[in-house]
Amino acid sequence: MTSPADSFAERFGAARAVAAGDRVLVGGTLPVEEGVLLGEGDPYEQTRAAFAQALSALRAYGLGTDAVVRTRIHLVHERDLDEAARAHRELFAGVRPAATALVVAGLADTRALVEVELEAYRGS
Repeated sequence: MTSPADSFAERFGAARAVAAGDRVLVGGTLPVEEGVLLGEGDPYEQTRAAFAQALSALRAYGLGTDAVVRTRIHLVHERDLDEAARAHRELFAGVRPAATALVVAGLADTRALVEVELEAYRGS
């Protein structure tokens, strides 16, 4: 499912989230809402905002934070790891999904410090 505001998905012919069997996969999600970068310059706020966008895509499948089994955080700067980890811990401490953090050379929106991905389980 894509939203009209999801220009990246439209541009690439992709979906924000896809159901695959008992999983829902949410692709790379930036902290951007209707073209506006949220939490500019703040890796903690950007991580929270990006996960909020990704979790919104899960809600289209009737899923929430408790269904998340894997997360990935892509960071432009290693120095932002602690702030991204703090935001992740606040959101997922009760779930404790498998998590990966990567430091990358850059993101599609050069203003962004963080991009996230989610995988959720929707089985019984």
